[in-house]
Amino acid sequence: MLLLTKEQTDSFSSFINSHETFIIAGHKEPDGDCVASSLGVSFILKNKGKPYILLNAGPFKRTEIKQYADTFTATLPFMTQDERDKCGLIIVDCSELSRLGEIDGDLKGFDTFIIDHHKTADSSKENTIIDPTSPAASLLVQQLFEAVVGKPSKEEAKILFFGLSTDSGFFRYLNENDAQVFNAASRLVEAGTSPRDTYQDMSGGKAWSTRKLLGIMLDRAERYCGGKLVATYEKMEDTRRYGQEGRDSDALYTLMLAVDGVEAVLFLRQETENSCTAGFRSRKSCDVSAIASKFGGGGHKNASGASIEGRVETLLPAIIKEFSKVL
Repeated sequence: MLLLTKEQTDSFSSFINSHETFIIAGHKEPDGDCVASSLGVSFILKNKGKPYILLNAGPFKRTEIKQYADTFTATLPFMTQDERDKCGLIIVDCSELSRLGEIDGDLKGFDTFIIDHHKTADSSKENTIIDPTSPAASLLVQQLFEAVVGKPSKEEAKILFFGLSTDSGFFRYLNENDAQVFNAASRLVEAGTSPRDTYQDMSGGKAWSTRKLLGIMLDRAERYCGGKLVATYEKMEDTRRYGQEGRDSDALYTLMLAVDGVEAVLFLRQETENSCTAGFRSRKSCDVSAIASKFGGGGHKNASGASIEGRVETLLPAIIKEFSKVL
């Protein structure tokens, strides 16, 4: 990962100083990193005495983030034009307004600062800190906190460590160039956070129905591209039977990528009669963000997603065809 430069931290500090109030927004269907980076920015603003609201369209499906759902709102309060002019919008863990989902209110026209780490993010705009080498947006926020405020409190460190841990797969996805990530994590542990408690928050509390659903996904899984790709899917009737809460696709990806010879995993979920969400995961060499972008999605080289119009039976072969070009 690359450490933030003084120019970057000064740019963020200047953005804070030039606005009176703030909106902090993260992508729809948030994960731990989105929640933690949002809260991390709120800690900075709180320390600077700046009023803010935390905005997220949800839903907060993941077991490990449900406790934070009530901290966020999906409704933008009414603001006069003068109030809008004095308000800064800080977007974390994504770089496009469209990724924020269904927000009740108009977010267009706000002076905006973006903090993101996705490979497909547009870094050409002003007021952006976008670093695809960072394993988590919350790690960028941690560096901003340390530069603008100083050492985090125990509670602040706990949230930032949670975000880093969730997006790095509890450090499983790091490589030989990520020594600075462990340095940053050690500072959070020194501040009082517990890696053991964080891992339990991430991995525990799963509903029995999620284990049953995982079994169905494994049973449907098939290998393609000479065994290098595993693909499976979830039907709407599965969702009706087992519910939407506490889904555990991360466990599915982990199990499939552990199979000898498998280099990538594709997971499709039929959300409505005419739309699906897709999840892409891979080992080191396969860039799934390039495949996701062909279907209107994006993300990281080894972890990406997309929301796609269509049905599983037609989308599955179309996406497999794209994988066959690179595997």
